[in-house]
Amino acid sequence: MSAWLEFEKPVLEIEQQIEALRARSAERGVPAGAELQELESRADQLRREVYAQLTPYQRVQVAKHPQRPYSLDYISKCFSDWMELHGDRHFGEDPAIVGGPALLDERPVMVIGQQKGRGTKENLFRRFGMPNPEGYRKALRLMQLADRFALPIVTLVDTPGAYPGLGAEERGQAEAIAVNLREMARLGVPIVTFVIGEGGSGGALAIAVSDRVVMFENSVYSVISPEGCAAILWRDGKKAPQAAEALKLTAPDLERLGVIDETLPEPLGGAHRDPDVAAATLKQSILRHLNALSGVSREALIERRLARFRVMGVYRES
Repeated sequence: MSAWLEFEKPVLEIEQQIEALRARSAERGVPAGAELQELESRADQLRREVYAQLTPYQRVQVAKHPQRPYSLDYISKCFSDWMELHGDRHFGEDPAIVGGPALLDERPVMVIGQQKGRGTKENLFRRFGMPNPEGYRKALRLMQLADRFALPIVTLVDTPGAYPGLGAEERGQAEAIAVNLREMARLGVPIVTFVIGEGGSGGALAIAVSDRVVMFENSVYSVISPEGCAAILWRDGKKAPQAAEALKLTAPDLERLGVIDETLPEPLGGAHRDPDVAAATLKQSILRHLNALSGVSREALIERRLARFRVMGVYRES
């Protein structure tokens, strides 16, 4: 693995020793034997200790890991016969959101996800997974198409937030998000959402007004990033770890608060350590939730979805 997080450095040191030992053994043509087994055992144990006590901000760092699987990675591993559809029929195409019909074990579904890029060039092309208004309008067009043909909808959330550029504001960013929230609440087909990395603010919620919301254990879901929160409250981005504690943005916190329905386990060290295992876990969860929702009537889906979001939050009358 080429990218290591700061809190993983103790594991990195042992991994480097393992690689050096393997190189020496290959040069000499003799097996490393017991010494290699001992180092591998130490690395595994240390990794378990590190990941058993991650702070909220360390989970934010894992959620942003540059090698973490993105929407297109999961789509290719979990679905077949996916056909990407483009454009919002109003302004243009937005590569920060991908979507189209696919088969999930022979079951037709509509899959929509926010997509980040690999490397600088692709990240600029996809704006680091931050959609423009046309991206949200494209997502809504695909969801309405799914509603017309009675296709369940699967959405994959992975964005720092909606793109804050001048052009996006001129083309109605806030309005596009608001319309998605309203229209998703009215759709008569099952909608399941999975937070696979970052779930940032209204940019995430615009494709997450769903019957079931599920998060990977090292993903995050919040009204604002810890860095943004720290900058606003304390005018000091270095207090992001303190902000992450207060925001309750981790999957365990949000499951306790009733915001999400399930936390999916990841391979030890994060989903990027074994994308195939992470994808298999995701696929089984999609199947399980769609099966649970498959017999629910259109009217009941809409009523339950509205009730789900109306009970969220704490209100105080003065």
